[in-house]
Amino acid sequence: MSTLLAKNATVLVTMDADRREIPSGGLFARDGWIERVGTAEDLPDTADEVVDLAGHVVLPGMVNTHHHFYQTLTRAVPAAQDAGLFGWLTTLYPIWARMGPDHIRVSTTIALAELALSGCTTSSDHLYLYPNGSRLDDQIEGAAGLGVRFHVARGSMSLGESDGGLPPDSVVETEDAILADTERVIGAFHDPAPGAMTRVVVAPCSPFSVTVEGMREAAGVARRHGLQLHTHLAETMDEEAFCIEQFGMRPVELAESVGWMGDDVWFAHSVFVNDAEIGRMATAGTGVAHCPTSNMRLASGIAPVGAYRAAGVNVALGVDGSASNDGSHLLAEARQALLLARVSAAPDIARRPDLETARAALEMATLGGAAVLGRDDIGALAPGMAADFIAFDLNRLEYAGAHHDPVAAVLFCAPVGVDVSYVHGRPVVVDRELVGVELPGVIEEHNRLAAVLVE
Repeated sequence: MSTLLAKNATVLVTMDADRREIPSGGLFARDGWIERVGTAEDLPDTADEVVDLAGHVVLPGMVNTHHHFYQTLTRAVPAAQDAGLFGWLTTLYPIWARMGPDHIRVSTTIALAELALSGCTTSSDHLYLYPNGSRLDDQIEGAAGLGVRFHVARGSMSLGESDGGLPPDSVVETEDAILADTERVIGAFHDPAPGAMTRVVVAPCSPFSVTVEGMREAAGVARRHGLQLHTHLAETMDEEAFCIEQFGMRPVELAESVGWMGDDVWFAHSVFVNDAEIGRMATAGTGVAHCPTSNMRLASGIAPVGAYRAAGVNVALGVDGSASNDGSHLLAEARQALLLARVSAAPDIARRPDLETARAALEMATLGGAAVLGRDDIGALAPGMAADFIAFDLNRLEYAGAHHDPVAAVLFCAPVGVDVSYVHGRPVVVDRELVGVELPGVIEEHNRLAAVLVE
């Protein structure tokens, strides 16, 4: 069994039960699991691998809970730059319908590489359309070698335009095909063990692209296998109007009616919810992936994060699709969450109890993400937890003059790439460079496929 010693950090943020921040801190791990956390006198003198993090702030690896990796291929498409969600989707659906397995594979590598370099050590992704022979297997292939934990979501769309849905019929599947393939990918890829690198999530796309029966059946499949459930919900006013017109219910009520409420469920966005709905989500343990940049980009609104947190709802962060962000920088998303909370609290931020602090935003990016993904082995640096940690060099230009509070500086200062990242005790980023992937060739292939796709 291999051992790892990370030592001499300017400050190590544990996110443990006491939210300790340890000056001159470090950790000792064996075979990817943390055994000790503390200062030099609390740790062994040596290990098989020793990482000196003097001058760095060390954090638990961050967790991304909502994304669409394939959208790296369609960033900043001119016709979709100034549209709201429904117009943005109808513009891009025909482009996405031309994708194939290579598009899915290479976009997965690109998105995970960008996430890893921004401090993400665990990511979920929501792939909900499978054109031209694409499969979830293509994502698994694209993720190989990066070393990031991957919660791969078997998304789906079954409600096409001809049946009153939003997506064109060319990108939807039958319910039988969806259920059969969901069972297949669970058997092929899901690992329920502690420390798992790959898990499967069951994830119908949204109320306007999946039938009610499909939502109900998806919940049944997930619960038979003990999996998490994920979908978009209450993202825009258009969605709310659609649900009321089609089903006579608001989005949260619709989700409840088909069994989509519980501690195994998390929703993306959830901007348009009322206090009673927030209370029911809190009671059920249902979580939320807050996606501030995407919500701003598509003019969807501001999620009531303060009300969620006050009610006890688990709130995590998601960078969302790279055609509605248009990036995959998780540290930047945490900073955006911090700043947007303050915009929503204006003009009298000092009296608002829901005002986000830097540490609250970091908590959403770590413990919050672990909670909505149903994991108790990541999100904190403490004995018994996986050795997933990231480090930022405080001697970088962006942190000049910010040593008064290096933890807050990570959020308040301009977002940077991570200097060091380890996942389960293995290096993913060293000296700001990915360990497992040669990026130039991947970028070249990605851009060639993207150019043909969008022409």
